[in-house]
Amino acid sequence: QMPGTARHDREMAIQAKRNLSKTTDPVERLRLQCLARGSAGIKGLGRVFRIMDDDNSRTLDFKEFVKGLNDYAMMIDKEEAQEIFRIFDKDGSGTIDFDEFLVTLRPPMSNARKEIIMQAFRKLDKTGDGVITIEDLRGVYNAKHHPKYQNGDWTEDQVFKAFLDNFDSPYDKDGKVTTEEFMNYYAGVSASIDTDVYFIIMMKNAWKL
Repeated sequence: QMPGTARHDREMAIQAKRNLSKTTDPVERLRLQCLARGSAGIKGLGRVFRIMDDDNSRTLDFKEFVKGLNDYAMMIDKEEAQEIFRIFDKDGSGTIDFDEFLVTLRPPMSNARKEIIMQAFRKLDKTGDGVITIEDLRGVYNAKHHPKYQNGDWTEDQVFKAFLDNFDSPYDKDGKVTTEEFMNYYAGVSASIDTDVYFIIMMKNAWKL
């Protein structure tokens, strides 16, 4: 926990409640209702959806969507829920992909944050082709310090793969990390960090930028 995050969480919650009365955009209203529960509010809604996704399809139909919102005690009437569902059901299939839904629900990031995330990405993307792969990591990252490599459990490639899996979409672990996956990962981190300055210091330390 960073110093001041509990306070910032409370302030963010108060701010979100205040803004709720001003907005008519249904997606924004849902976002604010989540943020009114603190920075983990959006993740919490994701967890409710995951529990409801009995067949592990990573998608929800309208009935499941409404049930999830009710289980999470979101104050949303049926018309509003229908409108939100329509926005997310881009192809009109009658289901929504809830990873996509959660990404869209996350608060937008400032350019300063996006820039530092991209700096980290470029540092890792040795070949500069816009995708981080095991080949890229060989040039940046020393696997030999990893405890599982040292005790013989893992090869170098396995160490690299485990590292990439952190950033990969959880249901599509292909050993490649795209700019978008890297951004999505840090959008989640970013949502709970109050100021750009804090976020940038954290990134600089983490990636030695």
